[in-house]
Amino acid sequence: MLEILYQDEHLVAINKPSGLLVHRSPIDRHETEFAIQTLRNQLGRFVYPIHRLDKPTSGVLLFALDKESAKIMGEKFMAHEAKKSYIAVVRGYTLQSGEIDYALSIKFDKIADKDSSSDKEPQEALTHYKRLATVELDFEVGKYDKTRYSLVKLNPLTGRKHQLRRHMKHISHHILGDTKYGRGEHNKLIRQEFGCHRMLLHAIALEISHPYTKELLYIKAPLDVTFIEMFSFFGWDKSLV
Repeated sequence: MLEILYQDEHLVAINKPSGLLVHRSPIDRHETEFAIQTLRNQLGRFVYPIHRLDKPTSGVLLFALDKESAKIMGEKFMAHEAKKSYIAVVRGYTLQSGEIDYALSIKFDKIADKDSSSDKEPQEALTHYKRLATVELDFEVGKYDKTRYSLVKLNPLTGRKHQLRRHMKHISHHILGDTKYGRGEHNKLIRQEFGCHRMLLHAIALEISHPYTKELLYIKAPLDVTFIEMFSFFGWDKSLV
């Protein structure tokens, strides 16, 4: 049963769990469960995905309940009218705040999207981040005798594939648990020491105007058990987010 965060006659938002695909993908042919089908079964009606979250990312995922609403909301996302906020736990101490302005190539889409080509120009990509908390742990990783992590709030101003994961890698503050762009030694540490088997990236909130009432919707997704336990381990207050 998916957690419903918001629902009216036109829209429905869920708190997507980590590990659940939004819809079928040629990259994960073995998967049999998808958010779109699970939600259709749960509501007993068709739903239309408006945007996507990566399989290992949890948090706010918005659907429309009719084609016209899907069209309107899709245009809002394309026009960057949606304000998306994420939280992530990353390696090292980040700056207090910053902006990552780093164009991303689309060669990573080649497997999933048949029309993609690796020789296309990199696309503009912009992410703002703010550090919310830090922790230093008595664990040796690589050449360091202690390990430092930061909790950051991320606001993508563009919507490139794996943007946040690739941008945090670009500034050497890899997201913990990211098996594609992260650091294996840190992923191993959080699995062994904290029992964390997911990527620590969560779509915490979405702000967007309603397609018909024009009311500004603010939809927030609670943290899952893994995030809550990590906050407890690190001595972080959940009110930070």
